[in-house]
Amino acid sequence: MATLEAVHVEPEDAPSARERLARAARHRVTLAVAPAALYLAVRELGLLVLQLMADRWGEDVARALTSWDGQWFLGIAEGGYAGVPAHLVDAFGRRSAETPLAFFPGYPALVRWVAGLPGVEPVGAAFAVSLLSGVVCAYGLAQLGRRVFGGSRRAGLVLVVLFAASPMAVVLSMTYSEATFCALAAWSLVGVVERRWLLAGLCCAGAGLVRPTAAALVLAVCAAALVAVWQRRDGWRPWAGALLAPAGLAGYLGYVAVRTGRWDGWFAVQRGGWDSRFDGGAATWKFALLILGEPRSVLELATVWFLVVALALVVLGARRGLEWPLVLYGAGVLAMDLGSNGLMNSKARLLLPAFTLLVPVALALARRRTGTAVAVLAGLSVFSAWFGAYAITAWQYAI
Repeated sequence: MATLEAVHVEPEDAPSARERLARAARHRVTLAVAPAALYLAVRELGLLVLQLMADRWGEDVARALTSWDGQWFLGIAEGGYAGVPAHLVDAFGRRSAETPLAFFPGYPALVRWVAGLPGVEPVGAAFAVSLLSGVVCAYGLAQLGRRVFGGSRRAGLVLVVLFAASPMAVVLSMTYSEATFCALAAWSLVGVVERRWLLAGLCCAGAGLVRPTAAALVLAVCAAALVAVWQRRDGWRPWAGALLAPAGLAGYLGYVAVRTGRWDGWFAVQRGGWDSRFDGGAATWKFALLILGEPRSVLELATVWFLVVALALVVLGARRGLEWPLVLYGAGVLAMDLGSNGLMNSKARLLLPAFTLLVPVALALARRRTGTAVAVLAGLSVFSAWFGAYAITAWQYAI
């Protein structure tokens, strides 16, 4: 007797697995969480590799993530400028009442506020501020990639991954101020691109309380606002943005000037404590020639090539028609990095805020096939995870 087998036949209009996946990717919830999810996934990969590298070199992960300047920020967050632990000293092993003033107050102030919550310790608060700042930055970058000329939602997400996978992006997971600064800078530049001048000015003012790199941001925001004033656009708002933008940076530099009794007080603290000053790039040029001629380590050689790539990206951004305030900001951050005679091995870290230089790369990758873009971004993420972990575990002076 013949046996009849039940055969399941899907309706002709049933969506395929690929179509269902594409539909899920376009869902509003997916789109809403995508910047945060991508950023956190890349940074989590970095932390996993850091754990492996720390085990290999006998390092403690928590100690590595709170080392160097991180200890200063934690000390200021806990005790203020007058209550920094006595064991923290400058590059020459000295300490004066003015030494802690080298570190801007924005990040430790946020840490102190979060640490004031019940059951929150200062170290946990510092990690939380860095984490949340990174997520806020991710949404700013996603918006920036979408709003630039030729941009798209996809380009914004690619930009988030490129930023999170920058060579020294490990610092975004440390008790350092880079994540907070980049969050404020990203949204300030969103304000410039969208001509939301109050947003641009307020975020720029906040960034000026976090890092001296805000000088490049102030230049970009004020220049864009003055052009808007010249063209008689947006009424009084560009004036307000231009007036707000330098308030944070000028305010803190003025405070240090009063504390030290000299107009260049902050710069004097930097020179006296860390022999850090602007020399027009002489020290960087000498370092680059030395390392290219006789490489001493992977990290130093890579640092030189990162600087070369950054210079090329400035040219690429200008040639591809990237909005000039974004090019100006990226070039300004790079100029400050190249022009300083500070610790050469920290230059890769100091490039992190120059995220606008990545926008042309993000636009190009966004136009490629999904498989190609994913492969490139995955490769960069793996390299960033290894490089950052190597820098703060195997190399002694990378930060």
